[in-house]
Amino acid sequence: MAGLDTALDWLATRMTSHVTCPADPTKTPTHSDVDQLRRTLRPGDVLLVDGCDRISAAIRYFTQSSWSHAAMFVGEIAETRASDGLVHDLVEMNLGEGCVSAPLEKYRLYPTRICRPAGLNDADRRAVVAYLMNRIGLQYDTRNVVDLARYMLPALP
Repeated sequence: MAGLDTALDWLATRMTSHVTCPADPTKTPTHSDVDQLRRTLRPGDVLLVDGCDRISAAIRYFTQSSWSHAAMFVGEIAETRASDGLVHDLVEMNLGEGCVSAPLEKYRLYPTRICRPAGLNDADRRAVVAYLMNRIGLQYDTRNVVDLARYMLPALP
């Protein structure tokens, strides 16, 4: 069984690199005003993104949605600022990367939408943000990519 696990991990890694190759977001007709987003977003809000890579197209197809990615706004993450000079204020789970922090500027060239959870008080928002922050560094289960590929292939007779 260990050999099968290794083979599936190898296959999932190869598929991940193929479906996450970057597309050109400058060709998207709608862009986001990051400054306005930053003024509007509150910790605990979910930012929906219409991505433009191959996996985004598959996600939109299977979910019948125009949104292919979600990230949570957590507010400024001070310890990440020095690494790339940008303020990291999102936490997201990315195929091939796992749970990471990211700057809101990452989605400047993409259409976005804010989803604000209803009924959460400030303590609830802090708890959700803390939960997510504690998951930064966790890996993405790439075996889900193999399952996704099975659905994309036509059924064999």
